[in-house]
Amino acid sequence: MKKATKTIATFALSLSVFIGGAMAITPTTTHAASISNNVISTGEHYMHTPYKFGSASGNTRTFDCSSFTQFVFKKYGINLPRSSSAQSQVGTFVPRNQLQPGDLVFFYSPIHHVGIYIGNGKVLHTYGSPGVTITDMNSGWWSNHYSTARRVL
Repeated sequence: MKKATKTIATFALSLSVFIGGAMAITPTTTHAASISNNVISTGEHYMHTPYKFGSASGNTRTFDCSSFTQFVFKKYGINLPRSSSAQSQVGTFVPRNQLQPGDLVFFYSPIHHVGIYIGNGKVLHTYGSPGVTITDMNSGWWSNHYSTARRVL
């Protein structure tokens, strides 16, 4: 009887550690995905907001590319520098073939444009007459001017 009780107790403890360990690992991944979904959703809320070079941080009537990314990420506790060039130095490098929604993508050399990768080769960003928009970054001009990406989530 003692051996059966000890076996059951050992099994219960092992199961508890297994489940507890799995629960400790899962929220990190889920949390990052949740934040990236929120970042993208917030950014999409500002679709067609006009572009204005040099827009002030926190201004939501107009954005330039880096004030847009800075504003959207700040809502979720991620503080980014003001310029696209400075933003390209934070977080960790991500190869183009490993982009995930929520990654920052940068264009030109030297870097002077930033957007938010939203998946399926699309980038949420702001420039010129469309203002905040979604663009296919795997086609033509944007593909040819892609520079690098960083993960900050």
